[in-house]
Amino acid sequence: MRGVSLVAVGGYGRGELSPRSDLDVLLLHDGSADAATLATLADQIWYPIWDLSLALDHSVRTVAEAREAAAGDLKAHLGLLDARHVAGDAELTARLRSASLADWRASARQRLPELHELCQERARRHGELRFLLEPNLKEARGGLRDVTALRAVAASWLADAPRAGLEQGHSRLLDVRDALHLVTGRATERLTLQDQDDVAAHLGLLDADTLLREVYEAARTISYAADAAWREVHRVLRVGKPRPGRRGPLRGAGTEHAGTEHAGTEHAGKGHGAAGRGAHAAGLGARSVDGARTPLADGVVEHEGEAVLARAARPDRDPVLPLRAAAAAAQAGVRLSVHTVRRLADAAPLPTPWPAAAREQLVTLLGAGDALVPVWEALEAEGLISRLLPDWERVRCRPQRNPVHRWTVDRHLIETAARASTLCRRVGRPDLLLLAALLHDIGKGWPGDHSVAGETIAHDMATRIGLDPPDAAALATLVRHHLLLVDTATRRDLDDPATVRLVARAVGSPGTLELLHALTEADALATGPAAWSAWRASLVAELTRRVAAQLRGEPPVAHAATQAPTAEQERLATEAWRTGEPALALHPRTEPYATATGRHVATGAGVPDAGPVPAAETPAAQQEPVGVELLIAAPDRPGTLATAAGVLAIHGLTVRSADLRTVTLPTAAADSPPTPGDRPTVVGRGSPPPSRTKATPTVRRLPPTSPTASPHRPDRHERAGAEGDAEPGTDPRSPYVLLLTWRVAAAYGSLPQATRLRHDLSRALNGSLDVATRLTERERAHPTRRGAPAAPPRVTVAPDGSQYATVLDVRAQDAPGLLHRIGRALEDAGVVVRSAHVSTLGTHAVDAFYVTDPAGTPLPEERAVALARALERALS
Repeated sequence: MRGVSLVAVGGYGRGELSPRSDLDVLLLHDGSADAATLATLADQIWYPIWDLSLALDHSVRTVAEAREAAAGDLKAHLGLLDARHVAGDAELTARLRSASLADWRASARQRLPELHELCQERARRHGELRFLLEPNLKEARGGLRDVTALRAVAASWLADAPRAGLEQGHSRLLDVRDALHLVTGRATERLTLQDQDDVAAHLGLLDADTLLREVYEAARTISYAADAAWREVHRVLRVGKPRPGRRGPLRGAGTEHAGTEHAGTEHAGKGHGAAGRGAHAAGLGARSVDGARTPLADGVVEHEGEAVLARAARPDRDPVLPLRAAAAAAQAGVRLSVHTVRRLADAAPLPTPWPAAAREQLVTLLGAGDALVPVWEALEAEGLISRLLPDWERVRCRPQRNPVHRWTVDRHLIETAARASTLCRRVGRPDLLLLAALLHDIGKGWPGDHSVAGETIAHDMATRIGLDPPDAAALATLVRHHLLLVDTATRRDLDDPATVRLVARAVGSPGTLELLHALTEADALATGPAAWSAWRASLVAELTRRVAAQLRGEPPVAHAATQAPTAEQERLATEAWRTGEPALALHPRTEPYATATGRHVATGAGVPDAGPVPAAETPAAQQEPVGVELLIAAPDRPGTLATAAGVLAIHGLTVRSADLRTVTLPTAAADSPPTPGDRPTVVGRGSPPPSRTKATPTVRRLPPTSPTASPHRPDRHERAGAEGDAEPGTDPRSPYVLLLTWRVAAAYGSLPQATRLRHDLSRALNGSLDVATRLTERERAHPTRRGAPAAPPRVTVAPDGSQYATVLDVRAQDAPGLLHRIGRALEDAGVVVRSAHVSTLGTHAVDAFYVTDPAGTPLPEERAVALARALERALS
């Protein structure tokens, strides 16, 4: 039919349909046909498609109407850029394409900033594809929509993007989406955890991790190209003209105008920046006037906001030039131009071991802070990092299944180095700190314990880059034990001399301890918000202080947190003792968090050179919301901790921190208010526990938790203390009172009233409230959604964990009331919990319980193993 054509637009126009994608079509006409004829024709086209149960997005317009719609709707205009003739009047379709492209180029200076803002908003909503465990293949940054945006940028004739690997990455994402549609039978863009194994199998890949690595690699390439293209766009908009020798647009929109493939690169010997390496929107590189060349290092200059090679630079004769150029760019806070990186990829290889100059440039690059990240990624885009450090290839784009981690392994290593750069003033060997930050997780590319594998790899790489044997050994030790301080501080009893001796023996010297402390903080800060808090910082600092004293040969350090109860705690303890019932108090509470500068804001004792800062003086951005503080005083009875945890879980409270101690009330408290001479006493745990028959009170601690917590149950980033000091059958009117300080927030809705909490806690303690049944009912009412089935719980006995108690390590899937179930199981086993160190890493509960028999001595080996198996059964 003349004067009418059927046009495919959007993904259909680009030929990118997946099995469940919808069809975007335009019935284009020249206005000569009457409305009834067009309606009949449209019905004849649309209805057969609908009868096939295919999704259809359709419209009927003239060329003028289509142009008018595109002028008012950016997304509509983007769809027309990919218009493809399907049937009918081909000349009419060609007129639409030509007009749409001309309109786009005429309005590009207005439309491209609008498109960039659209891309940024989409990235804020959907995140960075290459770092997501369940990425949206289309909408996330580095996904399919960014490739569409790159086509639009290229069609504007103002800028272009690096081509290397872009087409392959785009095709890989399309293949994965096709497989996802076929596996799920749905038009979905999200690659969920439960679908990844099936998608990998459909594509013939080894497993889900291999699939994610390929997806991440494709997204990395697309993101790098997009960043380069948008920097060039902003440079053009600022300067007013494109770079000479611009390349033709990407395959897709405007392909009939494609130019040469090699154009737009830096002119050989002239040092002009490559396409896609223009100034950032915020004015990156504004310190140099366009056209000026500012020296940065030998053979490296800044030109138009980018680091490029000087005219006399010879990469083929200067093997250190890639590291020198990267270090100079990062230290200056500018990007390496795309073509410069390509030229550096042809540099002569470094000899083994590296010369001192190369090693110094690597350390300089790592010490550049946040500016390190884009420069390192530019080197990775051309394969330079794997050439310099061959073992890097195994961690490149490697996913981390632990949801606590926000980055892939390789990006986490770079982020750790950036965080470590802010801590260099705290250590005597900043070079070793930065190298350890870069390599601490390098073993994750190998099977087995990544710390053990990483030790060997780090030693080999240290030798490769030219470190002397003592420094290579120190670097290997840092990698081997990079988790030692935080794991020990949060899962072991710091008052047990065996704990301090174990760490001191592993570390070996004060210098290594100093480096390990800084590495621990940098690693945690780079992991994610759930990995570091004021609590963790104070515990690691306290452990470091004690180990340092041990290494200096000083006597054991007393726990800095051992202190007398406050006036309010005295009042509550006295009330609980007199009434035999729990006493409660609620207070609003916030806690400043640990900063990345090495100073810990308003933390407790034990943080060197960082005194407390009043919360009122702490910036609001550094305030860690922790809901309210809940103080509970209750008579010292077996099972109190587990019961209290269960009651809080019943009320849907998330516990973000807690403190548990036993106080001894003077006899006079029974008959009169406490006087200054009758203060409750608190006895520390620095020495072996007393005999249980003496019922001597001890200090017990539940340190604060990470702000992340599972719903419907107390947060498990707690450190619980000993309970049940009084033997079964002792006088309930004995002067021992448990003081529990919880910092809680409601998982949903508002906080319950204190009177209601006290009532339920009293009922739970006297047996009239069945906590286990109520928790079961709550779980049925608010079931936890599960994807893949969880691994079974595992309980082990830690060898040589303590000389005063048996240490049980518990690994289980986090669940509402889990701490309550563990406490009940230990109580049923007839053991006494001397202290507990509880934490949650994502959905994984990682706990340690110090238990003794009723006489206060460690359990025999056979009984300890039997208890571990019984606890596993109770948690299954």
